Amino acid sequence: MSVPQPTAQPTAQPGSTAQPGSTAQPGSTAQQVGTAQPGNRPVPLSILDLSPIPSGSGAGDALRNSIDLARHAERLGYLRYWVAEHHFAAGVASSAPAVLIGLIAAATNHIRVGSGAVQLGHQTPIAVVEQFGLIDALHPGRIDLGLGRSGQRRAEAVAEAGRAPEAARTSGPRESRVVDGLLIPPAFSFAELARSPQLALQAALLQQPGARTPDFAEQVDEVVAFLEGTYRSAEGIAAHAVPGEGAEVELWILGSSGGQSAKVAGERGLPFAANYHVSPASVLEAVEAYREAFTPSKVLSEPYVVVSADVVVAEDDETARELAKPYGLWVRAIRTGQGAIPYPTPEEADAHVWSEADRELVADRVDTQFAGSPETVAERLRVLQRVTGADELLVTTITHGHADRVRSYELLAEAWHGRRTPGARS
Repeated sequence: MSVPQPTAQPTAQPGSTAQPGSTAQPGSTAQQVGTAQPGNRPVPLSILDLSPIPSGSGAGDALRNSIDLARHAERLGYLRYWVAEHHFAAGVASSAPAVLIGLIAAATNHIRVGSGAVQLGHQTPIAVVEQFGLIDALHPGRIDLGLGRSGQRRAEAVAEAGRAPEAARTSGPRESRVVDGLLIPPAFSFAELARSPQLALQAALLQQPGARTPDFAEQVDEVVAFLEGTYRSAEGIAAHAVPGEGAEVELWILGSSGGQSAKVAGERGLPFAANYHVSPASVLEAVEAYREAFTPSKVLSEPYVVVSADVVVAEDDETARELAKPYGLWVRAIRTGQGAIPYPTPEEADAHVWSEADRELVADRVDTQFAGSPETVAERLRVLQRVTGADELLVTTITHGHADRVRSYELLAEAWHGRRTPGARS
């Protein structure tokens, strides 16, 4: 395994290629990363892409858009380009991260490409290591393997809702608070969604009949063992991942709370990604739990945290808010059990008649989306970085029009780094 890259990659030059062996040395990451304070070098920006399918479009268009966006991200100086894993979603094409990562890596030169995150609840550790080892064999030193326990968490939520439906209705504080300028909304309860028969069916379809998912910590340890070539069964029998053993992948843990994911990442000295864009109510809890659990390892001498945010950037605040209009309707579909619908147009969003229950359902996500001019969004990201102490920020942008999404990332890169980017529109 390799260690996190501390600084943004240089802008791609024609014909450039990845440089194997260029990873940072263990222990160097935390010291070399700057802070996003005035006068200091800003922390790196990376991208999380869900491969959204716009309404009136299809999966092929969404995937081609993702590959195109990755090329732009490389030109714009983003450090990483991660893709998510989602299933049974009519509006998301990223159902097989390893396949998409391979395509994106082949279409780019030096930007790191990875998963945010592979859902270990649906796959065995050996299958994951072989997939990412195969990609690394062709693109050495550029691949990030982000692991999440969302597959397990979904099954646990379904089981808990069945055992204690009333107790599961609420979770966490019900009032918003502002911490040093950062909005921390009330925690969203997934109890109603967890009782959905559709969700239970989906959880069942993602595993072989009768399969039992091992504990997340055990799975992470198996992934590490296969990568390092140290795997032994309980009986002492060795098994080797080919390809995979010795791969130069960066191993990450992603989490939305201060639960097992944060603790596993900290205890094993791995870098951690905390999801403000998915679970803004618990981002501070997640970061704190990770840092409290952190034990230095051969990968990191100090904690390394990336924090995510939903952003939409346009030339001015009004235009950005117009482009961001469909977001609430999209989140509503997810939280009512429909799954992510094809991403609506602003006009389609305007046509929806919102009830108070609808607004409450999506308020935490809508209120914590950063939509505005480059200066507006850059300032809100600086607040997020300062409050969480993030070493890196992971931004995700969804708009109906692909050109608007590309432009959003262009404007943000210019504002964040204080310079015009090569090939950007005037």
